[in-house]
Amino acid sequence: MLLGLEIAGVIVGLAYLWLEYRASVWLWAANIVMPAIYIFIYAESGFYADMGINIYFLVASIYGWLAWLRRGDDGQPLKITHTPRKMILPLTVVCAIAMAVITYILLNYTDSTVPYGDSFTTALSIVALYMLARKQAEQWLVWLVVDAVSCALYIYKGIHLTAALYGLYTVLAWIGYRRWIKMIEEDATLPTA
Repeated sequence: MLLGLEIAGVIVGLAYLWLEYRASVWLWAANIVMPAIYIFIYAESGFYADMGINIYFLVASIYGWLAWLRRGDDGQPLKITHTPRKMILPLTVVCAIAMAVITYILLNYTDSTVPYGDSFTTALSIVALYMLARKQAEQWLVWLVVDAVSCALYIYKGIHLTAALYGLYTVLAWIGYRRWIKMIEEDATLPTA
């Protein structure tokens, strides 16, 4: 059963990435289905923080979907932007606090064999999903780190199809980042009304 769920998760994950690359609002639908699948995979594999982050993804995806549907004062949809410099420190602090709390929980209340890696990727994922909901291009760079570390962890834990998916995510995160930067540049050259 785990292999069937993993195959379904990989398929939905690929669809999600394609939708994210295109900056399609429908990525949020895939980001509701994919975590629902992976909650079970991670629970079975002992990735408790990843299981927990997928519950967060379900809830945060509703926020992201609404944020992307919201229109600004000019009546236009949310535009892709760079992460404001003033947000870097608060995002770093949130990540550090989340990692400390998650590590503490994993070390003291679970039998996790990868508490530090699991808490690191989970804390970064919290920040990256927030950045994605705000349509900030640098979210791709945060996902690149999450994906590379996750790939190594999944290989270590024997979740090979998911490891392959995250290996692909690592490469595609860089491609997605370049695409979103290009979209920002193209948007800047459009005439204003």
